[in-house]
Amino acid sequence: MNAQTIMVCSGKGGTGKSTIAVLVGAHLAALNKKVLLIELDSGLRSVDIIAGVYGKTVYDIEDVLCGRCDGEKAVVQSPLYPGLSVISAPYEGGIVRPAPLARLVTLMSPYFDFILLDTAAGMGPAFEAGAAICTKGLLVLTPDPIALRDGRIVADRLIADGHPQSDLRLVINRLRPDSFSRGAAVYDLDECIDTVGVQLLGVVPESGSLQRSVMNGEAISQSCAAAAACRAIAGRILGLRIPLTI
Repeated sequence: MNAQTIMVCSGKGGTGKSTIAVLVGAHLAALNKKVLLIELDSGLRSVDIIAGVYGKTVYDIEDVLCGRCDGEKAVVQSPLYPGLSVISAPYEGGIVRPAPLARLVTLMSPYFDFILLDTAAGMGPAFEAGAAICTKGLLVLTPDPIALRDGRIVADRLIADGHPQSDLRLVINRLRPDSFSRGAAVYDLDECIDTVGVQLLGVVPESGSLQRSVMNGEAISQSCAAAAACRAIAGRILGLRIPLTI
């Protein structure tokens, strides 16, 4: 086993990147894959709540990268999503650097099928560290001009750093019925794809039930349309031919 390392990133904050990282990881695990989700957003962690490991973590990614503990001691199993393992970011402080992160991923890779790196918004140290070691990039954006423009900047940066455009994928998140129209800031889904310049992997609708579950640290209902969209995204990552629905 040699894990595929996928960086989950965005340009601006608030696109729902961490939620998508958890749900895609959970559905990959449900498809019998061993998944490790490493949160790199130091000081603004949320994966622990979304994955249900809040209060269960003793060590975080900063402890691992600074040598205060071995990587396996920081791994926590999600009680909400069987098969999903998590290493949380610290509550405060810490800078993720490429070399220590690369060593951790190399050590963990034989034990997992997928390692997902939930980076911080923008292109700071967490982004740089993730970009240096990932095999694929997943851009999670909302259908608005600012998020799409920033997503294009992120995509261009990854390509300039040596990642083939074919290894990048786009997820449009929090799509509402009124997101696209002639009078809207973004005309249609094609405009999203053309602006970012990355192949579309999936579209996730806005969901009140998803937001409530995330805030309460509860498992997402499988009947939720957003969960179904993430299940389809996980299947496409595995090469399954799943039609895109909006």
